[in-house]
Amino acid sequence: MFPMLTLLSMFYYICLRRRSRSGTRSQGLGSRRAVELGQRAVLPITVEVEQYGKEVLDFSSHYGSENSMSYTMWNLAGVPNVYPSTGDFTQTAVFRTYGSWWRQCASASPPFRRTPPNFQSQDYLELAFEERVYPTAVEVLETYHPGAIIKILACSLNPFSQNPPTDVRWEVLWAGKPTKAPTPQARQFSPSIRQISFPTNLLRLEVNSSLLEYYTELDAVILRGVRERPILALYKIPVIDISDLSDSDEEFNDIGGLCCRSGGENRHNFGNGYFDRLPYELIQLIVCHLPVPDLCRLAQSCKLFHKHCCDPLQYIQLSLQPYWARLTDASLCHLQSRCTLLQRLNMSWTGNRGAVTAAGFCSFIKACGLSLVCLELSCCHFLNEACLEVIAQMCPNLQELNLASCDRLHPQAFNHIAKLTNLRRLVLHRTKVEIDDFDVVASMISSRCRSLRSLDLWRCKNLSERGLAELVTGCRLLEELELGWCSMLQSSSGCFQHLARSLPRLRKLFLTANRTVCDSDLEELAANCNALEHLDILGTRMVNSASLRKLLQSCPQLKLLDVSFCLQIDSRLVQELSGLFPLVSIKKSFTQ
Repeated sequence: MFPMLTLLSMFYYICLRRRSRSGTRSQGLGSRRAVELGQRAVLPITVEVEQYGKEVLDFSSHYGSENSMSYTMWNLAGVPNVYPSTGDFTQTAVFRTYGSWWRQCASASPPFRRTPPNFQSQDYLELAFEERVYPTAVEVLETYHPGAIIKILACSLNPFSQNPPTDVRWEVLWAGKPTKAPTPQARQFSPSIRQISFPTNLLRLEVNSSLLEYYTELDAVILRGVRERPILALYKIPVIDISDLSDSDEEFNDIGGLCCRSGGENRHNFGNGYFDRLPYELIQLIVCHLPVPDLCRLAQSCKLFHKHCCDPLQYIQLSLQPYWARLTDASLCHLQSRCTLLQRLNMSWTGNRGAVTAAGFCSFIKACGLSLVCLELSCCHFLNEACLEVIAQMCPNLQELNLASCDRLHPQAFNHIAKLTNLRRLVLHRTKVEIDDFDVVASMISSRCRSLRSLDLWRCKNLSERGLAELVTGCRLLEELELGWCSMLQSSSGCFQHLARSLPRLRKLFLTANRTVCDSDLEELAANCNALEHLDILGTRMVNSASLRKLLQSCPQLKLLDVSFCLQIDSRLVQELSGLFPLVSIKKSFTQ
């Protein structure tokens, strides 16, 4: 198999080299020299502008609520609130997750095949500045567990302009790999950035917190730049865009003798290394390792590969999230004929600022939605009610639907979801679903979803003990339950003890920021929930060391225990327990 991959790589390289050749050898050498000169060029003497973020325009998630400033992305605008102090501060910007804990849960969706290895972003935020400049430096003030930022991009669009351009470009200023800083101490992160050919006042930070021990916290972003354009090399290497999927015969004929050409019956061109004599399934297996853009490019090289690269079996799974900056209606149109057997589609983060329209998306779903079982659409701001209506009509087999952070959908649009009778996973985090009484919702779930395995009620502030009691009585197969920041729940009612006795299969329980959780609750968990793996009791005042020890001894599968801001659990005890139970990651946040 590996020699065949090598052969394919060589053939693909030759084809791209021929397509990219745009001038004579002397012109190519001249362009190369221009690049070298551009790299040695210096900026003209001008005043450097320093500015803090003016407004947070978009983000994928945050720890805080929509009605507060605590731990929200909006804290990133303006001057620093915390820096240079280190610690867990409510005035900072915090994403919803960290580490690998959430990916280990049973509710996590499996990764998509063909995701490029260099795409590792898990969250993002977009920050606008007052003045457009040519960037010379970007500085991020990280105040707790730094190291999550893996990419910084600049946009050609002025978000404050009344006449936005039709062509919006994103350029990478800096990219790196997920890291873990040696200490959780605050730092000023200022990577060396590349020059770009346009001024910008819109930056995008993409993060990956998978290696971090706790939530990363960001305080402010500084953009430095000059008003006048620096000297830049104007040479650009030709590229083939994901939308450049022309199937014209002229392109095939230009490629030359590497592809199979029919010259009569039983005649073959053996100059291609007998590639056309391989079994169809073997070639399919080889090309299935290519990411989507390479698959589209290879389809242009010859008729043989066009046939294989356009086979609908190559598009059973399709993740377009890594190409969010380039995906357009035209891209979807070109892919449409290839995706007739599509089962899993990820369009998260795509199509914003008009790149994909509701009409273009609906057209694609109408053509390719019949076999869909999984649809990821988080942060897709082009979605409207018509889109959800089309999904409900054209995707009768849909089992998973993710609409997280689609916060511009009107509340009535979600009524169409009721028509998706085969749904098994539904994500509505940071949407405008209007629920006046969560107890009613909990009651309906308990009666109609008795096989429910996972439920996230994060920040459902009007869920009461009555609703929780009905929920756990009816859904005894629950393995994951998030009740963080559900402030109406009071331990004195016995609701948490009833929960522990009703859910013996529980593996994950978050009771974050519930100050009433007490020793009796932990003792019931220890007695009845021996399969527990993740427990968050951050902020409780009423749990002591004895009940904590009992829980750790009774739950051998426990991997994560967050006791941050638990008044009776000090750092010395955490250190002692960590030594006694080395397989458990015990978290104890602090504020300097």
